Amino acid sequence: MAHERIRTFNTRDTYPEQALDNDLCQAVVTRGGRTVWMRGQCPQNLDDSKNIDSHDPGEQTHKVMQNIRQLLEEAGGRMEHLVKVVVYITDVRHREAVYRVMGEYIRGVHPVSTGLVVQALARPEWLVEIDATAVIPD
Repeated sequence: MAHERIRTFNTRDTYPEQALDNDLCQAVVTRGGRTVWMRGQCPQNLDDSKNIDSHDPGEQTHKVMQNIRQLLEEAGGRMEHLVKVVVYITDVRHREAVYRVMGEYIRGVHPVSTGLVVQALARPEWLVEIDATAVIPD
């Protein structure tokens, strides 16, 4: 593991009433390294800023997480270097779908996570936005 993860847990234990399976933790300790601050990622292509053609929260989350992974790799890192994600969704009913997909990308990583339900995002067709922070070790 790239960083020290304090009090790791899985959401299936903390939210047994929901079909979630996310590896998270209460705190992450990093030492040295390079910090990567990512802009909130939305369901659009990084190269041409075109939105994906889907209004499904799960499909939108796949694109968002693919963008995060791509940006980390371009910075010389990997998903295991994620330390924090902030998840914005426009409808609480999308929570399970969004977190289920996000969980596929953070399996074994255990970042800290904050989730917010917001009235709207920058474009009305966006259902999810995730900003992420990573620290790439020296």
